[in-house]
Amino acid sequence: MLTIGQLASYAGVTIRAVRHYHHVGLMPEPARDASGYRTYDADAVVRLIRIRTLAEAGVPLARVETLLDSDAQTFAEGTTLIDGELRARIRELQEHRRRIAQLASGDSLAVPDVVSDYLDRVRGIGMPEMLIAAERDAWILVAARYPDQIAAFMEDKVRQLEDPRVVRFYQLISRMLAGGEDDLLVHEMADLLVEMFEEAAASGQLEEQDLNMDDSAFVQLLDSMAEGHPMVVQLRQLLAERGWTGWTQIERA
Repeated sequence: MLTIGQLASYAGVTIRAVRHYHHVGLMPEPARDASGYRTYDADAVVRLIRIRTLAEAGVPLARVETLLDSDAQTFAEGTTLIDGELRARIRELQEHRRRIAQLASGDSLAVPDVVSDYLDRVRGIGMPEMLIAAERDAWILVAARYPDQIAAFMEDKVRQLEDPRVVRFYQLISRMLAGGEDDLLVHEMADLLVEMFEEAAASGQLEEQDLNMDDSAFVQLLDSMAEGHPMVVQLRQLLAERGWTGWTQIERA
């Protein structure tokens, strides 16, 4: 007959584990011998090894007892069910790992994948990280307010990046932040924007703004994120002189 320490050693578990299995009812506690010690037989070792094997395979302890005492068919059905649950858990953990890896750049925190992809495209044309961060924060708000429309917004933004004037606009911002000639650069930026606004107005694209983003308070919130920057202030003044107002939503003055 075995002591609890011998039982644990033979089964490859700790004494603490044996006591826990006693506590949850997986291992019946044997009667004490004449010396007051509990002793275990070979059946106890076999049962403990089976418990350990099932637990190491990922079977929840709450189901171990059912499987231990089941017939072959019930055991097979039970393990199949647990296998499906483990597979689902693995997929969930893999998705968590994917998201954690994306968070390393900070771009995908609280934004959908389509926004992260767009930010990568903008980064690829030389946009400085400071402005990448500003765009990201703005899209966090947009994605939260218009979750069903964010994919369409991003498709439109990606199409805009195919326009050399948009790329040029971003490059001018980068030059300004690097200490370029502010006045000349901001005038060129205003000229580019006005040219694109005129085309958008002629094609009817500006009329879609109010339909896509119909919350005026939210538009003001987005505008407030940029309005304090000196470059934005100067650029909006130049646009107003050319007959255009607004920032998030552009309109003819």
